[in-house]
Amino acid sequence: MPELSQPALIALFIAAAGVIWWAGIHLSNAVDRLDADFGWGQALGGMVLLAIATNLPELAIVVSAAHNGRMDVAVGNILGGIAIQTLVLSLLDAWGNRDSRPLSTLAASPSLMLEGLLVIAVLALVIVGHFMPASLIVWHLTPAPVLIAVVWLATLLLLRRMRSDTASSKFSTKSSKGSKKRGTGKALALFVLTAGLTLAAGVALEHSGSALARIWGMEGALFGATVLALATSLPEIATGMSAVRAKHYTLAASDILGGNAFLPVLFLLATLLGGTAVLPLAKATDLYLTGLGIVLTTIFIGGMVVKSKKKWGGMGVDAWLMLGAYVLGMAVLLLIGR
Repeated sequence: MPELSQPALIALFIAAAGVIWWAGIHLSNAVDRLDADFGWGQALGGMVLLAIATNLPELAIVVSAAHNGRMDVAVGNILGGIAIQTLVLSLLDAWGNRDSRPLSTLAASPSLMLEGLLVIAVLALVIVGHFMPASLIVWHLTPAPVLIAVVWLATLLLLRRMRSDTASSKFSTKSSKGSKKRGTGKALALFVLTAGLTLAAGVALEHSGSALARIWGMEGALFGATVLALATSLPEIATGMSAVRAKHYTLAASDILGGNAFLPVLFLLATLLGGTAVLPLAKATDLYLTGLGIVLTTIFIGGMVVKSKKKWGGMGVDAWLMLGAYVLGMAVLLLIGR
């Protein structure tokens, strides 16, 4: 995209953001219907369907980075986005949640807590994998990415057994088989369409944003962890806002936590495509943001355990703590990135 002018890049960025926002709203509705029809439960549906679909831009970036031999770009994009995507939970609590109770309280469930623990586990494995020898690779596989994928799949099986979520669906279960099949077919078609639009618009958003950053002189770790990460988090913001306003709190939170748990699984794909160990390529700023992601996730899990009965200043205490930790973390990142 370097050949495009600055006004054209800005227009493309805004258009792509608009497409992602529209697609995200309808993607949430499609997943909610599929959850109801197949009995997956909001946590499992959010973790698998919604989380993977909203992270399609990151998937495209990994494939592109492997093709161009820029695995460091893929590592930075994956790890840099996890912290800000966790912060989205605070934004949903402030702007989407109209209930007097915090989002963490409304969404709290054993399955969602398990997802939060999964995020912490896979991020810890990322840090461990960084310090493993880069030469420890057999058949395009290294231990840490394989273990991350195994832990993720094992948690999916556990969630499948815990799928009896307490949250109810807005869709009636008394419809006839014929109407259910028609509704399911439409939901599947809508899911495929919106996921495809999310992928295409997400890639355009990332490329145009990167080009604008070069023009504006905003290269570096701070841009990747803020502007670019926020841009690629638009699908999560859109789907989360739609789900929260529909009072599907578990689905909204599961989209964020499930997406954060899924992103490190992409290191397995990156290793297979690149043929080299990718986690040792992580920079100090990437590892720092990985640790920040662990801290933010721990705070939200704490909010689900404590279950506060009211908000303070429009957000729950846990949301304020996440916001404060993120702002402080970005200030420290400036020092690390120098």
